[in-house]
Amino acid sequence: MENKLQATIDIGSHSCILLIAAFEDVVEEETSRKTLVPKLQKVEVCRLGEDIYEHGKITPERIQELVQIMTKFRMDLHALGADLKAVAMTEAMRKAENPEEVIEAVEKAVWVKPRVITGEEEGKLTYRSVKEWHGEGNVTIDIGGGSTELSNGETTFSIPVGALKMFKAMGPIPGPEYKKFIKETFKDLSFKGMTKKPVYLIGGTGTALAMVFLNSQTFDYKAIEGLEMSLSDLEAVTTRITNLSKELRAMLPGLGNGRHEVIICGLFWLRSLLEKLRVETFKISTAGLRFGLLYPPEKEPDQKPKKRTFNFAKKTDGSTGTPTDSEDK
Repeated sequence: MENKLQATIDIGSHSCILLIAAFEDVVEEETSRKTLVPKLQKVEVCRLGEDIYEHGKITPERIQELVQIMTKFRMDLHALGADLKAVAMTEAMRKAENPEEVIEAVEKAVWVKPRVITGEEEGKLTYRSVKEWHGEGNVTIDIGGGSTELSNGETTFSIPVGALKMFKAMGPIPGPEYKKFIKETFKDLSFKGMTKKPVYLIGGTGTALAMVFLNSQTFDYKAIEGLEMSLSDLEAVTTRITNLSKELRAMLPGLGNGRHEVIICGLFWLRSLLEKLRVETFKISTAGLRFGLLYPPEKEPDQKPKKRTFNFAKKTDGSTGTPTDSEDK
């Protein structure tokens, strides 16, 4: 009989997250369906993105720190008898010059080989996790340490911008250079099909923002899940955090373990994204990649047949074109 408790590990640029969860029956409008309910979630700061920014690879010292985190996670898994179903690595490992070395070290620690996933795959899995809890028709924003993924279920893309990456480039509080940075970042991006839709913010930036906003000293996913905030709320929290010294900032709810250093960059970036999406409010979700990894794969939509086009332009040799399969240029 398959173990009821299932687990995943998300190894990001700033932190590692262990999820232990179970599929349970939930009754909604006289119908019952299986939904994923978290039983244990643990976050450990790993800051792999710092090594990528400074060295282009993960250093032996950082690998050792990562192994220690994974060993603690394995002990939690064994204590609860949970089955580790997947270990995913994201932006830092997509950029690392030595991914195989890190993969091997993690596999020895947790006894499951991790997989480096693409930014698009990360965005799709994140959207899936939110869709299972909140339905379709939403846009998800997952702000990580090294990248940001956006998805509306049909279109998904990854932007190589994250809170830790911004912090390394601009410091804890972005200055005048931020305006130029945003202009360059958005220059070739299209948000078509994503504007003016309900937005769910995912990731450590969202969780920290919610905990400060609620003044909650402990992580309570039930209190945070679906929490709605306005742009003015976001502005007020950003101003409050910015006006504090780094020592006092670290004492705020949700800003321990190094989050106080990168949170302001993450909130600046969030504000810019919300303005591009043309929304006045947004909701926060504690779902994310780690949940999406546990859901069974969805059937991919059928590919539309390519249209036949005719090119009657004269070629240089005097002949005429022949029918060709058109492709997206």
